[in-house]
Amino acid sequence: MFVGALTLDILLGDVRSLKQKRSAVRPIVAELQRACSASVAETGDQDLYRRSEIGVAVVAATAAHCSHLLQTCEQLVAERPEVELLSARQRLFSPEED
Repeated sequence: MFVGALTLDILLGDVRSLKQKRSAVRPIVAELQRACSASVAETGDQDLYRRSEIGVAVVAATAAHCSHLLQTCEQLVAERPEVELLSARQRLFSPEED
């Protein structure tokens, strides 16, 4: 069993309030949950209007499948025209890492 974690740092487009930010981030989180069967949440930069950190976690039987799911999630966010993906960090955890 492998657990994959992905942290996405994104810059939102024309957002001037936390309410607009929530309206922009919520569809991204929902799409990632639906498309990748992943656990997704806004994990950082919650007090900034135009920045957001989104955390994604997946579990898979193989490291390759885990990496594929995380890359799919990253690609989905990168293809959205209303946001700019500033950085993406992936990490894999395995049972051997005790």
